[in-house]
Amino acid sequence: MDYAKCFENIRIEKSDKGVENCNPIIEQHYGADPFALVYGGRAYFYMTADAYEYEENGEIHENTYGKIRSLYVVSTEDMVNFTDHGEIMIAGEGGVTKWAHNSWAPAAAWKEIDGKPKFFLYFADNGGGIGVVCADSPVGPFRDELGHGLIRRDMENCGNVEWLFDPAVLMDDDGKAYIYFGGGVPKGKAANPLTARCAQLGDDMMSLTDVPKVIDAPYLFEDSGIHKYGGKYYYSYCSNFSVDEAGTEKYGIVNGEIITMESKNPLGPFRFKERILRNPEYYWKVGGNNHHAVFQFKDQWYITYHTRMLEKERGILKGYRSTSIDEFTMGEDGTIGDIVQTKNARRQRGSLDPFKAINAATFAAVGGADTAPADETSRACGCGTMLLSGIHDGAFVKLQGLDFGEKGAAKITAKVRISGKGGVIRVSTGAADGELIGYLPVEGEGDCLAEAALDVPVSGKKDVYFVFSGEGYEVLEWCFA
Repeated sequence: MDYAKCFENIRIEKSDKGVENCNPIIEQHYGADPFALVYGGRAYFYMTADAYEYEENGEIHENTYGKIRSLYVVSTEDMVNFTDHGEIMIAGEGGVTKWAHNSWAPAAAWKEIDGKPKFFLYFADNGGGIGVVCADSPVGPFRDELGHGLIRRDMENCGNVEWLFDPAVLMDDDGKAYIYFGGGVPKGKAANPLTARCAQLGDDMMSLTDVPKVIDAPYLFEDSGIHKYGGKYYYSYCSNFSVDEAGTEKYGIVNGEIITMESKNPLGPFRFKERILRNPEYYWKVGGNNHHAVFQFKDQWYITYHTRMLEKERGILKGYRSTSIDEFTMGEDGTIGDIVQTKNARRQRGSLDPFKAINAATFAAVGGADTAPADETSRACGCGTMLLSGIHDGAFVKLQGLDFGEKGAAKITAKVRISGKGGVIRVSTGAADGELIGYLPVEGEGDCLAEAALDVPVSGKKDVYFVFSGEGYEVLEWCFA
């Protein structure tokens, strides 16, 4: 069969973020309020599951956040190719916490308990409290062992917090863990809101050891963050939108910026340090709330945050946010300075091994395709193993920086799930319409193994594109040989 004819009249779909850009990190979903967890050589990112709300006439409605009851999780081993692990169903009748109304602004941690790693996911139940669910894997399935909120308004020194939300968690070197939360601006107290709190978590990671302490953070709005460097603790947060001339003169800050404070103790007191991240509006001409997390991965420091650049590219501007990551350097004295928000400055850390199975819900860019649960567990809880779905003429995915070595590859296989007529996959390097290395025919019924010899053996480090024709099939994984 002349497979080239299958692609003669196909228009390749667009990547809304741009195939050469590493930010935002995903485009098949929106995702806000990111938090990073490093485990097992991978960085996992948990995000508020922003999703379109619609008017009665079908037009997209302004994001109210009130319907968000789930969280997204993705992970990476190289900081450019991200694996989609799906949607964690948290709140309401369809979630694991039937008592919760919403799930916003997650934080995550892991701890070895009884000889096994256990993973904890903290979330804001709207502005009224903080819950926690746990799992035996960073991608679930998660369960509600506590049965109620971890931090509630009826707890001492919490009822007077305007917004009881936005958790951040620090696992210290000695095995003790701490949680940071809160926000809001009481009337007339913009310069000194006193609505941030911190507390030590119990050994079970689902209780507090004492009454939460006040963090005196000037011009606080929301968005607690925490990281440790050089034996000191850095609390970070978003400044409010009432920063006056006195605040700018004293601290060098304006509205909606990420600020750090420094302490020798995880529970403070903290002193003002510096601004580290401007509001996204400064770079992308569309702003909003500013939410971040600071983390270290493979000896490099990063900040993850959200912007509205993806919805802007789509011409929507209704408050739907997407996650970005940029690198920075920690000074010896803990100084960071202004971190520049970028579209493509983040470097790949290592490379993907094409000779090991690569989950097909892993890519650096995508056009037209989507992801979906791949097995019984992920279909039941929304998260876990995903596959590449929504395939149609012209859809594509890009895998960046596959290292084929000197010997190279001469064959490709794919695990596919066929429910319709099937199709053909064009495999190329460099671009979606780049140098052809082979065609992969997809034929059969049910779960099948599609395989083909490459027309052109490929070696060295390459970006590989898969362009699809046909429909009625999904891809579970890729592997070269």
